Amino acid sequence: MKRIIFLLTALVLSIGALSAQQKKAVISAKETIYDFGEIKEADGKVSHTFKIDNTGDAPLVLTRVIASCGCTTPEWTKEPIAPGKSGDVKITYNPAGRPGVFAKAISIYSNGKKGSYILTIKGKVK
Repeated sequence: MKRIIFLLTALVLSIGALSAQQKKAVISAKETIYDFGEIKEADGKVSHTFKIDNTGDAPLVLTRVIASCGCTTPEWTKEPIAPGKSGDVKITYNPAGRPGVFAKAISIYSNGKKGSYILTIKGKVK
């Protein structure tokens, strides 16, 4: 009986050690907020590209990138981002008919974080 308990305990501990050693992707960015400052509505759309880093040890896959409104359009790296490498998320904001201060959230869904990773653009349309 003691032998069975010892074997079961050893099995549980080894399974726990194996799962702790699994490789994971980790999403990060040095810059998560970008301020366009004052922009003129007449000048049209403005864009900014965020660099997304994979600081994990498995490939990072950006599955969805969603903007908080239709005035903001995201484009992103579709290929897996290797460990230690970077990808891009380009955000384009259309100020037409939107005078005043704005702040827009962009949600990135990936295998590098549970839930979403948030980027923000902001500024003032004149």
